[in-house]
Amino acid sequence: MVNRSLSGQEKVGKPLVSIVIPTYNSEKTIAKCLDSITNQTYKNIEVIIVDRFSKDKTIKLAKKCGARVFLLDSERAKAKNFGASKSKGKYVLFIDSDMELTKKVVEECVMLAESNSKAGGIIIPERSAGNSFWVKVRDFERTFYKGTVIESARFFRRELLDKVGFDEEVVCYEESTLPQKVEKLGYSVKSRIKAEIIHREDDFSFFKWLKKKYYYGKTAWKYKQKYKEYAEKQISPLYRFCLFLKNKRFYSKPLIAIGVLLLKILEYFSSGLGYFLGRVER
Repeated sequence: MVNRSLSGQEKVGKPLVSIVIPTYNSEKTIAKCLDSITNQTYKNIEVIIVDRFSKDKTIKLAKKCGARVFLLDSERAKAKNFGASKSKGKYVLFIDSDMELTKKVVEECVMLAESNSKAGGIIIPERSAGNSFWVKVRDFERTFYKGTVIESARFFRRELLDKVGFDEEVVCYEESTLPQKVEKLGYSVKSRIKAEIIHREDDFSFFKWLKKKYYYGKTAWKYKQKYKEYAEKQISPLYRFCLFLKNKRFYSKPLIAIGVLLLKILEYFSSGLGYFLGRVER
């Protein structure tokens, strides 16, 4: 995609970065996602789309933008692993189709990784964008997760992905399984950059969100069983609510803060129901 515009001279010292994006009926967001990649200050990039047989114009739009497109009917973890296996870059960045990269995301990730050989995974701050009250709640909530186990690295050294990958047995916190494995290889996964990812949530649906949490909850028991060290905090309601209630800044926006608490309570109810039924069905 973007790397085609670089001359051989420009590529010297500019390692290729592969961006892997799982998609499914993503026509509303994929164009802006890919535009944000094209507009990166760092240009030596290839884009790999792993599509779950979309029925809309997702594939057409992706190909039009020059992305390499593969079809695979699978959950996100398997799609990401498959995309990584097709990548050619020194580094791999995993994002979602409803995300947009601010201009210096890739540049800052490469600079950090090139300056620290033990940086196996890099965290990119995320913000939620949209006009609804609940998106404002989501954005405020995210601000309390900096430096906690809730965050997960998205940018990795390609060589490490030959040794480990996302856990394909879980849906709950699947994005956290790869950083945990990389960390066990002796690499840091806590380094972070300043440039942000913007998560577009204009079509945020309260019902669909809780339905997704229920679905995630069905494999939460398996995640908790396999990743105890992280899972105890990541899944714990007490840990999450303490992050909010012990921080004075949480009370600076009373209405939004109430929204955060209400949303989390309903999320835990939905995921808890999924957790219970997941255990029963196994």
